[in-house]
Amino acid sequence: MAVVRQQQAVAVVVGLVVVLMATVAEGFISRKTWRAVRRANHEGPFVGLVVPNAYEMVPVLNSPAFKPSATIPNLDIQGRRFRFGSIGNQKVVMVMTGLSMLNAGLTTQLLLSLFEVKGIVHWGIAGNANEDLQIGDVTIPEYWAHLSLWNWQRHGDGPENELPLEAAGDYTREFGFLNFSDYTVGQGNPELAANTLNSIWYQPEEIFPVSGTPEERQHAFWVPVSKRYYALAEKLEGLELPACVNATTCLPRAPKVTRVPRGCSANVYTDNASYRQFIRSHFGCTPVEMESAAIALVAHQLGVPFLTIRSLSDLAGGGSSLSNEASTFLTIAAQNAVDVMLKFVPLLGGGEQAGMAEDM
Repeated sequence: MAVVRQQQAVAVVVGLVVVLMATVAEGFISRKTWRAVRRANHEGPFVGLVVPNAYEMVPVLNSPAFKPSATIPNLDIQGRRFRFGSIGNQKVVMVMTGLSMLNAGLTTQLLLSLFEVKGIVHWGIAGNANEDLQIGDVTIPEYWAHLSLWNWQRHGDGPENELPLEAAGDYTREFGFLNFSDYTVGQGNPELAANTLNSIWYQPEEIFPVSGTPEERQHAFWVPVSKRYYALAEKLEGLELPACVNATTCLPRAPKVTRVPRGCSANVYTDNASYRQFIRSHFGCTPVEMESAAIALVAHQLGVPFLTIRSLSDLAGGGSSLSNEASTFLTIAAQNAVDVMLKFVPLLGGGEQAGMAEDM
């Protein structure tokens, strides 16, 4: 009986080892996959197309402007599908990230680590913090910031109080704060208006550029897009875009393409008018969404040119005269972003390597 129990114990241990080995292997790129990657790179270099979700990607797949590769249509690697093809004169590799800064950053890093990518174009929908624009307008920001990296200040401290670890260079008061008491109903009564949530201070990202020294951190808050890409995008500002979802649902005017100074990302779906107004007045954001700053930070650290194209699907937090904004106009907003991206990619021509040197 003891022998049987011993054999059973050994079998359990062996089974656990096998499971652990399989788990480790999932994070390791096999020789077979590397061979496929090398074959794909023989077709490059590529423009990397990075898209958040399926409803922003499917219109590209259905467009005659996107021609899938006849040799390697796609590769599945570590849960991501990389689709190869061309748009106009540009060879492209397209990947969907999924929601959030984490997914966007991981996917972009994987894309740039595996494939010979000469530049990144990212597109999708976004909330709108700029009341001068309307739903359906397509925005192309010059700078991106990540707004969900905070130092949350303890109750009782104020702007004059140093943040924990600020002296060590970990945190800063440079980019300002949001004080929750400023948004309490009943400001006339100071005792009732006080809020123990106090203030959050916005922080820059720690970055480690390839041009720097490993483990010597730098900081980045406003990350610039490619100067060349941004200049080329001006050619799209007269593009005609559809104004109607269907025969009965139309926007007040035809949407337009416009370059704007700043876009802001956070791991937050912003559907609050007070916060929208705060980030607009404090940071000058126009599109607000959940991925672009992560893509910008990865591309910036690796010295790869990038641009983001974001179509406005709703006025974040409401207040627009249009009802049911995001759900009603999601389709036209996504299609507008796709249409602008498909027009932009062929403009890149063959000068990306020079553009990379200029942007770095």
